[in-house]
Amino acid sequence: MLDEVFRVDEFPPPDGKAMATEFIAVGGGCAANAAVAIARLGGQASFAGPLGGPAGQEPISDRILAGLTAEGVDCGGCVRLDGVTSALSAIFVNARGERTIATYRDHRLDAVTPRDAAALAAATDAVLADNRFPTFSLPICGAALRRGVPVVLDADKPAAPDDPLFAACSHIVFSSEGLRATMRMDDLAAALRKFGEATNAFLAVTNGADPVLWRDHDDAIRALPVFRIAAVDTLAAGDVFHGAFTLGLMEGREAVDALRFAAAAAGVKCTRFGGSASAPHRAEVDALLAGA
Repeated sequence: MLDEVFRVDEFPPPDGKAMATEFIAVGGGCAANAAVAIARLGGQASFAGPLGGPAGQEPISDRILAGLTAEGVDCGGCVRLDGVTSALSAIFVNARGERTIATYRDHRLDAVTPRDAAALAAATDAVLADNRFPTFSLPICGAALRRGVPVVLDADKPAAPDDPLFAACSHIVFSSEGLRATMRMDDLAAALRKFGEATNAFLAVTNGADPVLWRDHDDAIRALPVFRIAAVDTLAAGDVFHGAFTLGLMEGREAVDALRFAAAAAGVKCTRFGGSASAPHRAEVDALLAGA
């Protein structure tokens, strides 16, 4: 999607107005932001997803693809649906780094499928999917899992616990909101343990400034502290986390070490305004890890 991001001191009150101190229009969306993060961290990233079209006549999609291409992300797996506009979000970020978001999405995009899922999966060392477009993601994840490469799911959107996309992934990292809504439980540790009864996948859940919880091989729930930073903008932090986690797995890190690498990348991102435009480079993440 395209994110139009406004930095404000406080969110606009009901039926009120707020003056923005900064503004940026930048590409967004969970998997797309993660692809930018991977590229900036030294990985080779490709992005596949449904977008509006046709090329040259749908400016939001053209702008999204131009931004990804400028970051070195290959977009050859994207499928454009003529007569449809890609998703657009208006986002307010306050002085504490908190955000509020309104999104428009044409749900005709929900039915789009990849042109050749097997070919996309065959060209990768790892796959990261979000669950916003499961019809598009599922065949790619399934093909990659059959190849035996890591398949990571950014489970940000609430879903049924028996959603087939969960079974097509080797690693599932929930947002706290996504896990609570999926399992209908407030206790994140209990929800993660309950979800784990039906899967052998590696499971974790992020929770903002609180520790990342993950399920150990003995079914115990462990906690990984995140890095203490002064948050300026948390927009895209979860996406950066998932991108860095996937890159860490691809580089041969154990899952817990990949979580720590991801927490550092997300921490750096939160220290500056701009959504995915402020995703960190590798040297910045390495410096935070070295100083911890």
